[in-house]
Amino acid sequence: MEITLDKHAANEAFIKITLNEADYQPKVDAKIKDYAKKANIKGFRPGKAPFGMVKNLYGTSVLVEEINSILSNSLGDFLKKQEFKVLGDALPIIEQDKQIDWKHQKEFDFSYKVGFVEAVSVDLDTAKQVKAYKVAVSEKELEDALTNIKRQYGKMTNPEISEENDFLYGDLKSADGSFEKTLSLPLSKIDGRTVKKFIGVEKGAVIEFDPAKALKDELTSVLNISEEEAKVLAGEFTFTVQNINRTEEAELNQDLFDKLFGPDQVKSEEEFIEKVKEILAENYNKEMKIFSEEELKKQLIEGAKIELPESFLKEWLVKANEGKVSEEEVEKEYPAYARQLTWSLISNKVAEDNSIKAEHEDVIEKTKEMIREQLASSGLGAQMESNMDMFVNNYLQGNEGQNYMQMLTSVQNDKVLSFIKEKVGLEEEVISVEKFNELLEN
Repeated sequence: MEITLDKHAANEAFIKITLNEADYQPKVDAKIKDYAKKANIKGFRPGKAPFGMVKNLYGTSVLVEEINSILSNSLGDFLKKQEFKVLGDALPIIEQDKQIDWKHQKEFDFSYKVGFVEAVSVDLDTAKQVKAYKVAVSEKELEDALTNIKRQYGKMTNPEISEENDFLYGDLKSADGSFEKTLSLPLSKIDGRTVKKFIGVEKGAVIEFDPAKALKDELTSVLNISEEEAKVLAGEFTFTVQNINRTEEAELNQDLFDKLFGPDQVKSEEEFIEKVKEILAENYNKEMKIFSEEELKKQLIEGAKIELPESFLKEWLVKANEGKVSEEEVEKEYPAYARQLTWSLISNKVAEDNSIKAEHEDVIEKTKEMIREQLASSGLGAQMESNMDMFVNNYLQGNEGQNYMQMLTSVQNDKVLSFIKEKVGLEEEVISVEKFNELLEN
């Protein structure tokens, strides 16, 4: 057997494997003999058919099977010995005008194309300019959150006279009769001039106004119509009030505290306000943590200057997905794929150089955290905790074991990012909610 490597480009290579009869024939003969011992061929007792007959019947299929096995093992062993990092899988090079004669050919040549990167080098100092942001919740943000909570848990009433922030339920009709709809009209969405017409009215009141001017950017959402319908919706309309709906804000009392945080978890208004403030900051800071980590990845990716075998990877992605994605789709998604692949190479290098490893226990804990978050959003967290081990096992065993491998990769990635942040010593900066929104927009 002869294996040769030709690096024809900076990050692509051809591999040629030449097999001689001595490389495969002993294994082929051994397998045919084994077949002969078990073969059930008409006219012969089981295992008594002549070797030549068995070879004639099964020889070609056994030859193909053994050669494929030799190629797979030899190629894998050869690539493991190389200093470069192979990306994707080796792609067989099929020459249309060169057909294999399995019956008579004794020597075989097989060629493959591989994509790779040379040794990856990571300079953590390139990430020093990244900052670790913490969001300071303003009094306005806190007040808005408290108001939303009080309204969400408040009691619905139907007063006789409308006031600001009420919802008026009724019939909206155009003057020419081309549009008619029954809906709930939120007075908070109507512009300052027009809303005065809707305040201080009773059931049965008929109000004339222009929805396009009164609702502006809120027109499609309030009326539940398309952009196309909104463009032709103009002129005078009437709104006939059928009912007035008002939410009386909930009181900040023990009953509300227990509904939100569980029995006796919060015991005073001061504790409640502080708890809400903590949750607001925690939600903002979760997003800021992700933002900072993405910035850190970006800087390290740019600093590493890893040149990927782009044309090879695009070809491999199309073939590896077996017709599920087109060349156009690969072309569109490639930048995101290349960025993730580059980060994976950097992350693995940092983990290797610093003995960072994801343990099974880490995978279990991260999976529990994920499931707890999902259950908490449905309000079932506390009740389902006793079944947590079952949820974890079901998830990690799902998707033919891929869930476990994905979680293992995620744990290692978390550990690598924590190591880098600690090593670099990211500067912390406290920012406002306005600055938070600005960063995310950009």
